[in-house]
Amino acid sequence: MKKYGLMGIYVAAHMALSAKEPLQLWYDKPAKAWEATLPLGNGRLGMMPDGGITSEKIVLNDITLWSGSPQDPNNYEAYKSVGDIQKLLLQGRNDEAEKLVNANFVCVGAGSGHGNGANVPFGCFQTLGELLIQYHHGKGEVRDYRRQLDIPTAIASTEYYATGVHYQREYFTAFDGDVGIIRLTADQQQALDFSVTLAREEQGHTNVVDDELQLSGALDDGYGQQGMQYMARVRIQHKGGKLVKEGNALRVIGADEATLYFSAATDFRGNPFATQSAALLAAAMARPYGTLRERHIAAFRQLFDRVSLAIAGQDASDIPTDERLKRFFDEPASDNALAALYFQYGRYLSICSTRPGLLPPNLQGLWAHQIQTPWNGDYHLNINAQMNHWPVEVGNLSELHEPFIDMIKDIAQAGKKTAKAYYNAPGWVCYMMTNVWGYSAPGEQASWGSSTASGWLCNHLWEHYLFTNDTAYLAEVFPVLQDAARFYHHTLIREPRYGWLVTAPSVSPENAFIMPNGQRASVVMGPTIDNQIVRELYNNVIAAADALGLRDAFVDTLRHDMDLLPPPVQVGRDGRVMEWLEEYEEPEPQHRHVSHLYGLYPAAFVSPQTTPEWAAAAKKTLKVRGDEGTGWSRAWKILFWARLQDGDHALEILRQLLQPAMSSEIDMRAGGGTYPNLFCAHPPFQIDGNFGGTAGIAEMLLQSHAGFIHLLPALPAAWATGEVKGLKARGNYTVDIRWRDGKVVDYRIHSPSGTSVDVLVNGRMESAGG
Repeated sequence: MKKYGLMGIYVAAHMALSAKEPLQLWYDKPAKAWEATLPLGNGRLGMMPDGGITSEKIVLNDITLWSGSPQDPNNYEAYKSVGDIQKLLLQGRNDEAEKLVNANFVCVGAGSGHGNGANVPFGCFQTLGELLIQYHHGKGEVRDYRRQLDIPTAIASTEYYATGVHYQREYFTAFDGDVGIIRLTADQQQALDFSVTLAREEQGHTNVVDDELQLSGALDDGYGQQGMQYMARVRIQHKGGKLVKEGNALRVIGADEATLYFSAATDFRGNPFATQSAALLAAAMARPYGTLRERHIAAFRQLFDRVSLAIAGQDASDIPTDERLKRFFDEPASDNALAALYFQYGRYLSICSTRPGLLPPNLQGLWAHQIQTPWNGDYHLNINAQMNHWPVEVGNLSELHEPFIDMIKDIAQAGKKTAKAYYNAPGWVCYMMTNVWGYSAPGEQASWGSSTASGWLCNHLWEHYLFTNDTAYLAEVFPVLQDAARFYHHTLIREPRYGWLVTAPSVSPENAFIMPNGQRASVVMGPTIDNQIVRELYNNVIAAADALGLRDAFVDTLRHDMDLLPPPVQVGRDGRVMEWLEEYEEPEPQHRHVSHLYGLYPAAFVSPQTTPEWAAAAKKTLKVRGDEGTGWSRAWKILFWARLQDGDHALEILRQLLQPAMSSEIDMRAGGGTYPNLFCAHPPFQIDGNFGGTAGIAEMLLQSHAGFIHLLPALPAAWATGEVKGLKARGNYTVDIRWRDGKVVDYRIHSPSGTSVDVLVNGRMESAGG
């Protein structure tokens, strides 16, 4: 075996296994549903072309386009009832406590509109509209059709022969230039004849001004007034032929080639949307198409090319992706390359759906085709927004964590009001959901009342530091971490049996239990996930103070409080991890949330090596919970099994995550899978499962949460030989691994600081570098 030190000595520069299959999604027919179209994005603008032959729909998005407006949803009288709620919980009268929560401890106003908030102040993420192209090349024989997404270049394409002419299209959302571009060509002169329009289902006005298509409007602010304004523009450059106006459409007749340029902007945060969209369009059209294309590819690959993954074995890249999914589900060993493709597709979606200075990906990522998106396309803070960011650090895309971190800072400011309103406490707190307007209050009902969402968000602040070793950043976010802990310090109560400090009131996210009196309830004190999050947060605040060399009286108080917290795991009589302080009857034993295993992932309280009893209890919990679930639930289970170092079981759940799906009807139990375009099916589409699945694959190959780097901790037998380059480990280490017959044969670990690290490789601990 060859080991490489941390200073980057890398004699065997070409670890001799390369991905032979192209990283492409491809199909032999146009998309029949939105979930089969191909997603393009540059972090702000999105396009999804369906590749139609005589007519084509390209769904457009701007990640900032939200209805609603800022509001104050806090109930400033709520704190007066918290004592009564806690008293009822201490008496075991949870059902009565829940009634009081529903009466006094929820938001004021409409809240999220129960997930239908397009026309209430909470608002929702909405589609920008549609770019519609009608192709006037007759309806003769069509052959050799192919549409594809080339992941390493972030360029989609469509090609086919019609009436003897070879038509080709290219689409991309420029990473350098911030516009959408569609290039149309044909192999015969004067063969292009097409019409272009813009459309939106509501709150949109279309017009043609000086050979420019325009779509503009304003969304509802939730009070019946004008809210966010937007403007979209399309212009066409053509070679040969002519451009004419036909009503609210532009038509190109008899051209040899044509390029469509799309720009859009909103007035989010006071942005001058009209002038910005015009300036972006003008700047793009002033450059040659080839230059725009080259600069786009270079900007995208600066991020994407940091990581590569190849798994030896069969691949089915020569068949369309939708058929490939079916084959993999039936026989996963028939296509190891699909796992590598899915991993890189997840990284692709991360790069395309956010960038520093903008918004983080929401439940839809960047892409939506509805006015009222499912669950408002918002930011669910009881796993979904967090899962969206699980692959970015290990996937060597650390800067893509920054928009989420910026959002957390904003929520922390809003959350100070919420802490005061509901607990009369210092610090900050937030609950299950948020939006672009800074919502931090509880939702509309008790089951949406998890009070440790703020603590969970702080996990991301700390993880970003662990992966970057950036102490200047840590000093910046330390007050946010500390104030989150300050809130819990002032609001935890002592439960009566052991005197532990616990949250109250709270819930195990979206789950319920049956009380001894037969009543169903959600509200408790000290659900296991809360106990784990609070303990983790206190640990991280103490560690952050130590890393910064700070002496702080409040941090010393936290050191004392640590001894009063419940253990992170309690094992019940049946050998499972307990979800609550009591062993309640479960109305849904296979519930989609597995919140009481937060301590297994993303936290690090449970390990087969250091806490084998807890690991065994976690394994039994997962077996009873079952492998099925929503898409994101299956993705989380991949991570759980990876942490339990059972790679074969992790691969089995990856197979289930990739189960072909087409229904977009809501299924909260066992409908999870993958759509033809590899979007995750909750169903409906939610992007979190894509990101969770990507993080799960990385976790099977590399772990670093236990204070050392573990190479191939959960390698499935089917992935016996392979190579990965560029993954990141905590401590700002970059890791390359090559393995054969299930054993590491080469590895390289690089650190900018040159510090050494312990590495567990092939069952043996080594020290690398130094």
